[in-house]
Amino acid sequence: MFLDKIVVTKQQEVAELSARFSLNAYERTISDMSATLGFERAVSAAGRKRDMGLIAEVKKASPSKGLIREDFHPVVLAKAYEEAGTDCISVLTDRDYFQGSNEYLQAVREAVNVPLLRKDFTVDYRQIYEARVIGADAILLIAAILTKQQLSEFHDIAKSIGLDVLVEVHDQRELETVLELDKATLIGVNNRDLRSFVTDLKTTEQLIGIIPQGKGITSISESGIAGPEDVQYLKSVGAQGLLIGEHFMRKPHVGEAIEQLLGPVGVR
Repeated sequence: MFLDKIVVTKQQEVAELSARFSLNAYERTISDMSATLGFERAVSAAGRKRDMGLIAEVKKASPSKGLIREDFHPVVLAKAYEEAGTDCISVLTDRDYFQGSNEYLQAVREAVNVPLLRKDFTVDYRQIYEARVIGADAILLIAAILTKQQLSEFHDIAKSIGLDVLVEVHDQRELETVLELDKATLIGVNNRDLRSFVTDLKTTEQLIGIIPQGKGITSISESGIAGPEDVQYLKSVGAQGLLIGEHFMRKPHVGEAIEQLLGPVGVR
């Protein structure tokens, strides 16, 4: 299974990271860093620039689609996203499956002043400290590859060092596990099944209805969003924000693509 293969790869990467990891050193580095930018607030009702929050993604490739963008310049793309009024930016740092890198995130961090999500497969606490040190404002926790205990512990670690957490689910069982923990306030519904790569926007509709109202949870729809009609549909079923990568990456001008999809800043 694809996810199992990724987890094995990540465990190998963690072994490399652990060989050079010093908790004290990372904590000292973090204590000298500026505060994070507030990823969750930026996509929430209080902070987002449009009616729907937007996390625009910097992504070169994916396992399901292969190479997505040949003229891939992360900083140029991120600046265009920022100028077009994205609320946040997601940067892929996975090397083997998405052709990402930590260096991409570090370069983007130096170039823009919007909150950044480190998009990777977190399977070990050391990766969370690493995310903070390379400049992320938030991390992704994927319920499909973590135990309930890991979800809880990793969430707490991230929060303790100033990181927000986007918890990703794809089915009802995963969502119920996340809700039982009663910690996640930013939940992403991935419309793409990472086991089969099948994408269905109705996944958002099915799961958002289970998320309790009035508990301060911001819900984000991820994957498969390609046109204004998709945006309107997802808004109608209760999504408060969108994470979009491939659609923008296939457009020559990503800033224009944002406005074509979501309209100008300030439209609510």
